[in-house]
Amino acid sequence: MIALSQLKEGDLVFVSEDGLFREGTVIKTDSEDHLALVDNGTQEFWYVNKDIYPIALDEAQLVKFGFEKSETDNTVKYKRGAFRLATPTCDSFSKLEMWYREDIRSFASPLAVHELQNLHTAMTKVPLLRP
Repeated sequence: MIALSQLKEGDLVFVSEDGLFREGTVIKTDSEDHLALVDNGTQEFWYVNKDIYPIALDEAQLVKFGFEKSETDNTVKYKRGAFRLATPTCDSFSKLEMWYREDIRSFASPLAVHELQNLHTAMTKVPLLRP
């Protein structure tokens, strides 16, 4: 479950419909009614936050966003334009460091895709969308 206050337009999430999980894109949120309008690939539908779940950030997700991978002895780096993200190993996203120009941020716990999207937007002022 994700707090609606964390969601922004364009964020990718999982939505649950009768136990079936689908990936969807947040269209907008309604803080008064505590709902989020999500395009689930078939239709746009209003969901309560108990039916909205994060998508785990991993290499497959980064590739879908157009990140390029490069490995060094100590880290695995993913780059998209001037934005960089580094992990200690390619299999673990539990520790992350990301930077854009002089803005460098470190995380000691895993991030979800919508969190990466929101951080990217905050750092670059450009939304992180799939090509």
